Amino acid sequence: MNINASIIDQRLTSVIDAIRQQALEELGITDAGRLKSLAFVYICVKTILDLEESEAFDCLTEGSGDFGVDAMHISEEYDGEFTVSLFQGKYKNNVEGNANFPETGVTALINAIRHLFDPGAELQHINARLRVKVEEARSLIRDGYIPQVRALACNNGLEWKKAAQDIIEQAGFGNQVIWEHVNHERLVKILQAGKPVKDTLQLSGKALVEDMNFSRVLVGRISATEIEALIERHGERLLERNIRRYLGLHGNRVNEGIRNTLRSNEINDFYFYNNGITLICDTFSYNALQNGDYQVRVENLQIINGGQTCLTIFKTLQASNLSQHNAYVLLRLYQLPRENEDFVRRITYATNSQNPVYLRDLRANDECQQRLEMDLEQLGFNYRRKRTDSGTRPTDITSSTAAQAVLAVWRKRPHQAKFFAREHFGKLYDVIFTKQLTGTHIVIAVRLYRLAENRRKRPEPSDPEFVRYASCFIAMQMGQRLLRDMALSVEQMSHHRFQEAEQLIEQNREKYFNDSLQDIQKALDKLYGKHEISLQQLSATFRRGDLIEKLQQLEG
Repeated sequence: MNINASIIDQRLTSVIDAIRQQALEELGITDAGRLKSLAFVYICVKTILDLEESEAFDCLTEGSGDFGVDAMHISEEYDGEFTVSLFQGKYKNNVEGNANFPETGVTALINAIRHLFDPGAELQHINARLRVKVEEARSLIRDGYIPQVRALACNNGLEWKKAAQDIIEQAGFGNQVIWEHVNHERLVKILQAGKPVKDTLQLSGKALVEDMNFSRVLVGRISATEIEALIERHGERLLERNIRRYLGLHGNRVNEGIRNTLRSNEINDFYFYNNGITLICDTFSYNALQNGDYQVRVENLQIINGGQTCLTIFKTLQASNLSQHNAYVLLRLYQLPRENEDFVRRITYATNSQNPVYLRDLRANDECQQRLEMDLEQLGFNYRRKRTDSGTRPTDITSSTAAQAVLAVWRKRPHQAKFFAREHFGKLYDVIFTKQLTGTHIVIAVRLYRLAENRRKRPEPSDPEFVRYASCFIAMQMGQRLLRDMALSVEQMSHHRFQEAEQLIEQNREKYFNDSLQDIQKALDKLYGKHEISLQQLSATFRRGDLIEKLQQLEG
């Protein structure tokens, strides 16, 4: 028995219970074997992409007509590119962990990649859930964005054999498709990321150490080989505080530049080309009697900036077998007071804020977020400012859901609510979380947003095709109808009218939804006339927000 395979197998039991109802309602899956396979893919998606429960389940496409793709996730476009993650799961009902990922699974993924990313290719016998995602990706391609594909082969066993690797190389996708193997070992390592890291860092040359304001600072130089070994020993455990998910070697120009320098004749100049890495720890110690080349013992080590650099160095050196080189990286090591979590947060934000980053965790302790938590508690809701692995209840509202709902419903930016999630806690933070925003605003917005999202996931047979793309727009229109019925402006809505708003939504939910659906249909007619609109056009229309002006004209 493989212990880690057994851990994942046991975890699947609780996951199946958590997703059983959704699997029935959205995918029509009730068979015990299919449920277990689905639960495994769900765990892989949620863990690898670091998504919340509802986001992870929304990626699932398993069923007839899935082209061998069990889950699909499309990132936001960035710098002219976007990343598509394709998952295929092969789960065996044993805990030995010794079966290879099948060659047929690799072949199916290759065929899917060849077919799904050609905007002109016909999609026959494809399920509606996957079709929506594929047409969204094709719409981005037609708009000139370049797809970078992650093919994730997931099983509770070993990697694919050489014959399958030969098929991958013969496919000729080059650097545009990166293949990754995900199994129980990798999943458990990520899930154990909270375990403190205690290790010794081997530095090279001189180093500067200084005490500053009840903290200590060490600035020195570390070899790329030492970084590779550090990542190999601890992996994702070092990145618990790092606020960016690993973007991969391909489709990210910074990471590609790191890799190319390590492989080139300029490897000895790597130190001058790279911004370095920043680490924090509870304590560090070294032999101060030496003149240099210190061995630094550290406790509770974390990388807070430079995680991309470290993982790219690791993957490049592992693949290239570059054991002899003179590549070094600038290292900043901070020993910080354990009790001052807010100080750690501010440092992490300052060292990362120059790049688009995942900022939700850094904003979690803002005064505004704490105020909203108290406000929502008084209304009977639990505001989850920070990410957590625990399941959500109907009375739980995550800060990310609140941001999306408020931006769509009250700020009237539905396209940014859907497609600019990366900036909700960055550039759009002050637009969403104003001083006037209250718990009442959030609960009502989330209620309307969830109604629209539920219909997107489970459309009625009579619903138009655009309902799968328009949930944020529908929620916005529903919000305007509610305000008109209450004879209020957004600013005037308060806890004094909370119960009234709740009752109106409950009484008129179907009418609000259907009337909003008609609004959007009229706006589409004004934009396109009576011409038939393809799913690719629909996706592009709602992504760009072309309809907002038309909807405003209808209101006028």
